[in-house]
Amino acid sequence: MLTSKRVCLIVTGGISAYKAPDLVRLLVQSGAEVQCVLTNSGAQFVTPLTLQSLSGHPVHTQLFSLAAKENMDHHEGMDHIELSRQADVILIAPATANTLAKMAHGIADDLASTVLLACNKPILVAPAMNVEMWENAATQDNISTLQARNVTIIGPDKGELACGEWGQGRMSEPSQIIQALLDFFAPKRPLAGQHAIVTSGPTHEAIDPVRFITNRSSGKQGHAIAIALRDLGCSVTLISGPVDLPSPKGMTVVDVESASDMLKAVQSALPADIAVCAAAVADWRVLVPAQQKLKKDDQINEAKLQLVKNSDILEILSIPGPQRPSLVVGFAAETENVVANARQKLVRKGCDWIMANDVSAPTQTFGGDFNTVHLLTESALEDWPSQSKTAVAQQLAACIRDYFAISPDQIENLEA
Repeated sequence: MLTSKRVCLIVTGGISAYKAPDLVRLLVQSGAEVQCVLTNSGAQFVTPLTLQSLSGHPVHTQLFSLAAKENMDHHEGMDHIELSRQADVILIAPATANTLAKMAHGIADDLASTVLLACNKPILVAPAMNVEMWENAATQDNISTLQARNVTIIGPDKGELACGEWGQGRMSEPSQIIQALLDFFAPKRPLAGQHAIVTSGPTHEAIDPVRFITNRSSGKQGHAIAIALRDLGCSVTLISGPVDLPSPKGMTVVDVESASDMLKAVQSALPADIAVCAAAVADWRVLVPAQQKLKKDDQINEAKLQLVKNSDILEILSIPGPQRPSLVVGFAAETENVVANARQKLVRKGCDWIMANDVSAPTQTFGGDFNTVHLLTESALEDWPSQSKTAVAQQLAACIRDYFAISPDQIENLEA
């Protein structure tokens, strides 16, 4: 139940706003006290009177109202401050792409967005929009930014959309949103007490002071995994190569450059219960990087670099012993024979699980917002659907949660 929980519900413009009255009814039935903020666009789909009748409180619609002006001397009219301070949680349902963009970039041009910018309380959002808008890189970047700020994303679901198209973008049903609130306020997180190390992004292996060897990894998948584990209660150490992503809050973030730097950071972060090696670590480094920038000699048409292998972080973490994490998960980026090559890597490295993904079209996976992966264990194979990297991260975190929910005796019986 949500007894005595104070919920500030922000209803923005979109056809899914028609679900808002049912959501308010369920919130009140669950024991919550509900204050509603209705945007001008939201009012095109649901009336203030409807929300007021169901919530039992006046509905807030304007940043500058007559009541606000009359009470300004007593600071009672500053709705954007009072609404955010008095609530235990801010819930946005539906949350349009425009609202998500405003939140990510700190825009405050109406009451709803000003409440959000003035907010120091937890925020949950239930996105709703056309599938193309949801899959747009700008929206996915905004989602990643908000998750890094500890904003909880509920949905969206797949199905038939108001525009007649089918895909991901439906606002989660009111009952699902209520359950998300219940889960949020639940005192116990399933992975509380567990320490996870997550590696993310590429590494840069110096050739000279201005050039380096690297790859196309953006770090989006690794960062999403760190966030998903954090949201399940893990204490997370995120060790990241050079990426153009915000550092997620609520965890320890260690920024590194090279593979050797990453290995040192991983070893310093031990002991850990979980290790997820999502970083695309360079296999090779230059034996002796030049101390000065290498100049092009017009008389020489060829140049050679002497390369040596980097230490294998995944393999080192998988070595049996007291420092080995209970669960070690690796990634295998393959361009051909994806599952077969990943299976060989699983055996060769000695890790517990491998996440195999096809990167034969690198610009669609590296740097993109979607991924298609296969989860391999010693005895099983799961083919996951193509989905956002956030969804991949949440599905992997759920698998990790289930793994640690099994007792050691059950694990031994399964392995036998």
